[in-house]
Amino acid sequence: MSRSEKYKRLGSNTAILGAGTFASKVLVFLLMPFYTSVLSTGEFGTADLIAQTANLLIPLAAVGICDGIFRFTLDTCEDDASRNRVFSTGMAILFVGSLLLLGAIQALRLSTALSEYVLLIALYVIAANFHSAFANYLRAEGRTVLFAVQGILNTALTIVLNVLFLVTFEMGATGYVLSVVVADQTMAILLFFVARLWRDFSVRSISKTTAKELLKFSIPYIPTTMLWLITSVSDRYIVTYFCGESANGLYAAAYKLPTLLSLVSGVFVEAWHFSTVRDATDDEKGDFFGTVYFHFMSVMFMGGAFLVAGAKIFTKLLLADSYYSSWEFVPVLVMATVFSTLVSFLGSVYFLKKKSTSSMLTAMVGALVNVILNFVMIPTHGAMGAAVATLISYLAVFAVRSYDTSLELKFPRHYGRLILNSVLLLAQIVVMLLEVKYWILIEAVLLLISVIFNGKALFLTLTRIFGKNFRKN
Repeated sequence: MSRSEKYKRLGSNTAILGAGTFASKVLVFLLMPFYTSVLSTGEFGTADLIAQTANLLIPLAAVGICDGIFRFTLDTCEDDASRNRVFSTGMAILFVGSLLLLGAIQALRLSTALSEYVLLIALYVIAANFHSAFANYLRAEGRTVLFAVQGILNTALTIVLNVLFLVTFEMGATGYVLSVVVADQTMAILLFFVARLWRDFSVRSISKTTAKELLKFSIPYIPTTMLWLITSVSDRYIVTYFCGESANGLYAAAYKLPTLLSLVSGVFVEAWHFSTVRDATDDEKGDFFGTVYFHFMSVMFMGGAFLVAGAKIFTKLLLADSYYSSWEFVPVLVMATVFSTLVSFLGSVYFLKKKSTSSMLTAMVGALVNVILNFVMIPTHGAMGAAVATLISYLAVFAVRSYDTSLELKFPRHYGRLILNSVLLLAQIVVMLLEVKYWILIEAVLLLISVIFNGKALFLTLTRIFGKNFRKN
């Protein structure tokens, strides 16, 4: 495959996945004014706690198998027997994991904050896992249009159920979470029959050998995913403990704005994983990674600059008045999210090389740093301490992964561009939080510098992907 064809395919897959994933998530994001108007800060904090607890349990119940199904299905190409073996074995493992979850989750009844939500959390985890497994299988098969459509339908159904449960039935935090559960469960059932996935499943295709290979790759993703969740959500529990549910509600709301960067990154990395395995030979991978990383980094930092500069405006537009003070956490969380996206990109090296253990060990660094700093900083600095702890933890993982992945795959890391972008973004954060004299003008100038510095990279990205003429940067 020629260089231009590789970029066009990457761009096409990103656009299709974006239509189903990013567009869908943006719709939910734009509903933040609705959520914050019908839920108090306490209710929003409770709903967030339920969802994040479920997210911690998702990889454990799935035995990390959703990632394994995607990665190993990519290797099957046109081999129907191998593909059916991967899918059937993966489903068997997922079914057993779900049964074990139903027993183990009863331990949550010991928690006063979550005891009444045990069944809801279990349903959330099981529905999310089967939906994810089916969707990942379709994506690995290259059925990206169907993957995108189901994403849009899932979001539309979630929104309809949100209105029904929150407004009509006034179910509060329970209704907020239940809408996600019902939507995931419905889409999993629809995908199984509409995509005729039942044809790819057979008890006779379940293989012990395949199970061992899948589990060897997937099991490290259990602690990896949980460690990332600890890095991103442990602060919610600690903020709740030291500062109360209302403070956690404000902090959780502030996290929604930086999530836009995560959504863009997530969509791209999904397409990128496909391209790294399918579209480049071993000799081409270093050049392919280096070029894409250069542009990816530039786009993430420019997006971060926009979000920091508009933190007050976006918070005012997207959240109810009672949540406005949460804008103070947004700039620091934006920078943390920028580095988390770079960490995700570097993680694609582990995905390519099937080095899931290395992915786990580097994620452990972030979790340990985050938890320690949370206990040190939150008692004295509140939710702002949590935001700073999150930033430092992602910086730590980025440093470790930058070194470790360089041993696996050689490609340019563009450290000069990284440092300059980081200084520019940090300057924006300081100016915004201190509200120095003429801070609006200074923010505008810093944003303009970031756009000019990174705009060329964005232009080159678009021309490489969609243009007819490709020229080396």
